[in-house]
Formats: sequence, C-alpha cells, structure tokens
Amino acid sequence: MIKESEYKKRRDSLVKKMSDNSIGVIFSAKYTTRSHDTQHPYRQDSNFYYLSGFKEDNAVLIFLKEKNRIKTVLFVQKKDKLLELWSGERLGEKKAKKRFLVDKVYSRDDFKRKFKEYIRGKKTIYCELSSKKSDVKKVLELTKDFNAKENIALMVQKMRLIKSVSEIELIKESIAITAKAHHRAMIVNKKDKYEYDLQAEIEHEFKTNGAYSDAYTSIVACGNSANTLHYIQNNKPLLEGELILIDAGCEHNYYASDITRTIPVSGQYTQPQRELYNLVLETQLKIISMIKPKVKRSALQTSAEEMLTKGMIELGILKGEYKKLIRLQMHKKYYPHGIGHWMGIDVHDMAPYKDAKDREIPLKKGMVLTIEPGLYIDKSDKSVPKKYRGIGIRIEDNILVTKDGYENLSSAIAKSIDKIEAISFKF
Repeated sequence: MIKESEYKKRRDSLVKKMSDNSIGVIFSAKYTTRSHDTQHPYRQDSNFYYLSGFKEDNAVLIFLKEKNRIKTVLFVQKKDKLLELWSGERLGEKKAKKRFLVDKVYSRDDFKRKFKEYIRGKKTIYCELSSKKSDVKKVLELTKDFNAKENIALMVQKMRLIKSVSEIELIKESIAITAKAHHRAMIVNKKDKYEYDLQAEIEHEFKTNGAYSDAYTSIVACGNSANTLHYIQNNKPLLEGELILIDAGCEHNYYASDITRTIPVSGQYTQPQRELYNLVLETQLKIISMIKPKVKRSALQTSAEEMLTKGMIELGILKGEYKKLIRLQMHKKYYPHGIGHWMGIDVHDMAPYKDAKDREIPLKKGMVLTIEPGLYIDKSDKSVPKKYRGIGIRIEDNILVTKDGYENLSSAIAKSIDKIEAISFKF
C-alpha cells in the first residue's frame, strides 16, 4: 500500500510547480448514473486519488501558495447518520484530519465560503480546465477576473508518468491476479461453452483474489470476433478449431493490469494459426527487447510495423515490394493500432506522450507501458490466403522501464505456443 507520506510528497511536489500568490483546486469524482435511480459502483477520480488516496465522493483538495507559505486543505462529506444508513459510513472531518497529512479539513458544506476567502489576493488559479465537472464551472465563474488560469490536471498527469516503488508493487499485485485469471481461461474445459462462460471464469478469479473490479470491460473474442478490436459482446459460442483473443485485466487497489493472450479453443493451434501467432510473438519479443531509457515509442511502433509487414509478405498476406508497402502503410489494414500505451491508475494512463513543445517524450526509468502487436484478418477478406481468414491475434504484456533496460512484469503468464498448449484443456 501507499503511505500517507507519499501522497503528501506528491502534493508538495505539485504545489512547488505553482506560482506564488496562487490557488489550486481539484475535485473528487461524482457517482455516475447507471439507469434512472441506480448508480455504478463508485470509483474515485484518478488524479484526485493520486494526490490523496481518498476514496469518497463530494470531496475537494485546495492548494494555497504564497511567497513563503504553502497550505493544503481537504473538504469532505460531513458525518450524516441518515445518509450513511443508505450509502455507507463516511470518514468525516475529525477522522480525515487524523489520517491525512493536510493542514486543514472542513466539511464540504463550507467549501464555497472558504474558497471565496482563499481567492482574495490570488493572481493565478490552477484547476481542471478541460473537465466537464459542474464544480469546475462554478470555480471558474468565481475566478473569472483572474488573469492567469492553468490546467492542474495536466500537471498531475505529467507527475503520474514515472511510477514510484510502491506504485510498481501495486501494479505487480494486479498483474499477479490477472495471471491467475488468464491461466484459468487456458485450463478450463471450453467444450459447448460461450464467450461469456470464459469471461465469468476470468472475473471470478479477479474477485476471489481481492480485485473487486476489472480495469476495463473484458474482451473474450472467439474466431472472427477477434477482428473487432473493442469487441465486448462476449456472447458467441466457443467453436472447436478457433482461437480466442482474451484481453482482460483487473484493477487492484486502484492500479490496473492489461494483458492479452490468444489461445486455442480445443487446446492446440492449427498450422495457419501457429504461423500467424509466431509472427506476432516474434514481433512482440523483439519490440520488448528494444525497451530502455531514451528510446522513443515511435521507434517501437516503426519496428513493429516493419517486422509485421515482412512477415505478412512471406505468408502471402501482403503482396508487393516491401518499401512500397511500408510507404503506403498497407500493414494498417491488418495492424491498425499502436504498439502500446502508458498504464497505471488508469489502464490507459492519463500521462502525456509529448512535452510542452510538442516533442515526443522518450522512455525513462519508472515508466510502465503495454506492448501489444497484433494481426487481424477478417473472414471476408478474399485477398488473403483462405487458411488465414477469420483469425485475429494480439499478444500484450506490461513492461517497466528500468535503469538499463526493462522488466516484463507479466512474464509469468504463459505466452509461447508450447507453454499454452501444455496447460490448455484439450478435447
């Protein structure tokens, strides 16, 4: 777990970046409506959680910076027995003051009055300028005469780019649970089952290991369904001889995992499946081996596209001269997405890919990213040899950038054909 001292360190680091005579404000997430009067389970705003570790709604963090003085104030939902009867116990002001290393804690009811007091004499406000939160609109109205407004969300997202030791440990814990889920999917009997049966097995493993939510809606795509990149219907039968693309990861203690494996329904890959699978796997292994500080993601992307293009020419999927195919980006028909993304509190972590001067940010020690090449060949594509049609393959791992290279945080999850076939149920 992350200590309160680390959250305080993050807040102090943020305030140091603010100008003198300024105020910063960031709001918690609100409950979201599922339908009518029912709500989705509450999930804290990622930036707010990163700065506080506070999991309740109706909260606000205020940062005050003067020339020789810094002050942090937390507003929380006050204790209310009737409200708690319906929605659960609240920490309240007194317990929040004991737990969190902030200067002051007030009831959320006092926010508007205190905020008007705090903005006197301030020149700059740091708030979530791009947010659609109604509270942000109210704050901007109260500070409409301020000459300078800065986006505090972007500042926090930049901080989130480099993971601390404790964050990396939480990501590892999340991945360890996800590993059990993917191995369970490989092991179980899939005869006469549906995609949703396998999804249930995966998410059962999440919850029984303490991860009460998935990091994103699980993709369990059998056969041609895998060629829809964001397929989440998960309602088709698992057919013998087909592959299942499983993109599933849990969220544990607010940190995500994001793993994809492509496994055979009947326990063994056919020869065409092996050929495509090994091309994707060899590409992934090569790209992962390139990871180290100062390398750019664009270089990883380019290398993946080049390797997949060469492989597809050899298999007869792409036809023509290599350089021309690359120039025309013909690979995008079968590999349309990026090589990976940042990962952390969000599965697609809200951290920048470019700096303030629009220059690509190179890899640095402490970054965590996914590496996920794939090939997707629709069953209706008659330009491709028939044996490859209807096959979709993606292989995805979570990689930590280290001082001299990388660590594959998800290396324990079976990935080679031999290992997957060795543990898969066969019928």
